[in-house]
Amino acid sequence: MTLSENRPTWLTFDCYGTLIQWDEGLLAAMDTILSAKGRDIDQPAFIAVYDRYEHELEQQKPHRSFRQVTALALELAMQEFDLPFHATDADLLTSSIGRMPPFREVVETLDKLKAAGFKLAIISNTDDAIIAGNVAQLGGFIDRVITAEQAEAYKPSPQIFRHAWKTLGIGMEDLVHICASPHLDLVAARELGFRAIWVDRGTGRKLLGDYRPNEIVPTLDKVPGLFAANGWM
Repeated sequence: MTLSENRPTWLTFDCYGTLIQWDEGLLAAMDTILSAKGRDIDQPAFIAVYDRYEHELEQQKPHRSFRQVTALALELAMQEFDLPFHATDADLLTSSIGRMPPFREVVETLDKLKAAGFKLAIISNTDDAIIAGNVAQLGGFIDRVITAEQAEAYKPSPQIFRHAWKTLGIGMEDLVHICASPHLDLVAARELGFRAIWVDRGTGRKLLGDYRPNEIVPTLDKVPGLFAANGWM
C-alpha cells in the first residue's frame, strides 16, 4: 500500500526508541548497574550482548513476560562477562524502563495528531506494568496500549500486530505504523504489508536490504508535515 492510498483512522506507534528515549535510558541504567561491579566494563559491548540475549529470549516458547526476559538476559550477559548477578540488578533495570522520558518533540506532536482526528495506539514489546510509567508521560494522548504481555508474543511476530488490529477493530488499510526499529517493526511490515513510517534518529540502525518503508523521517515532528502533504491535516 502507498502512504497516500487512504487516510488512516488509527496511527500505531512503537514505543521505545520511537516515542521514548530507549537507548539513552538503557545506557544510563546499565552504567548504574555495571559501575557497582568494581570492574571497568566495555559498556557498548555489554549492551550488545544483553540485546542479543533479550531478542533470543523473546522468540522462545513458552512466552515469558518482559520482566522475566530482561532479568534473564541481564543474568546471561553478566555470566558472559564473568560478573556477579543479583536480583536487585534486574529490578533496577526494569524499574528504570518505566521512568525513561519521551523525546523532546513527542508530546507536542502527539497533541497535533490527536487534534487532527487520528486515534493513537502503542504496540510494544513490554509488559503492561512496565510501560504504564512511560505512557503517563505522553500527555494523555494515547488511546490504547497493546503489549507483548497481552498478545503473548513479541515483535516481529505477526501475532502481536494481528492481536492489536483485532483489539482496535481495524484492518491494515485503516492504520499507519510509526516506528524506529527495522529488525522488529519493519520486518513485520515487510511480511504483513501494512504502511510504515521509519523514524531514523541516527542511532546507526540500518534498513532491511529488501524492504523500504513508505516514508523516512529523522524525528516524530516531521510526521504531521507528511500527513498535511497528503491532505490529512
